[in-house]
Amino acid sequence: MSRKFKKGYFVQGQFVAEGSELDLELKRELKGGSDEPSRTELKRESDELQKLGESLLTLRADLMAKVDLPEKLVEAVAEAKRITNFEGKRRQMQFIGKLMRKLDEDAVEGVRAALLEQSQGSAQETLQLHLAEQWRDRLVKDDDACGEWLQSFPGTDSQQLRALIRQARKDAPAASAATVSQGLAPRQSRAYREIFQLVRSEMGNAQSDSTDTDRLDEDN
Repeated sequence: MSRKFKKGYFVQGQFVAEGSELDLELKRELKGGSDEPSRTELKRESDELQKLGESLLTLRADLMAKVDLPEKLVEAVAEAKRITNFEGKRRQMQFIGKLMRKLDEDAVEGVRAALLEQSQGSAQETLQLHLAEQWRDRLVKDDDACGEWLQSFPGTDSQQLRALIRQARKDAPAASAATVSQGLAPRQSRAYREIFQLVRSEMGNAQSDSTDTDRLDEDN
């Protein structure tokens, strides 16, 4: 059986397969070492900027204000938010993509940084919600949890917290067989919900105090 050879050529005794990295490098050298981006690279960059422009519609107003964007682009984003017609919105997004491709690299990086800041903030907020839920459930179920909470958050109104815990335990509904079979959680009382709000508020206050302290340390 004859052996089938790859297409290619020899350079100084070395076989270079067509389409290989060495083949592409040699062809670039023959063209004068041009580093101009290929059509594929330009298309990829254009698509990325288009998606980045679409993400601007989800960016919070305060973060949008921090990014130094041309007024025309800011107005185009605001207009896209108002458009409800599918075809009209599609054309507006194409216009936003066109404006994005005119931005310099610093502005593009500013957009990326703002979107990253927003996503990290959302993740932090979700984490805080989970922590508040865990504390609420512990406070209702575990007698020792109240003392641990007051030690960690001494600014809490201890009488109010203990009263809410007692009421939540008193109001706690028994899970019926029908509820369990349907995979539904029993409805919780007002006191149970108020414990969650109290916990979230105290955690937010503690975080705010910590931020203020850090700023004072930086100023000093």
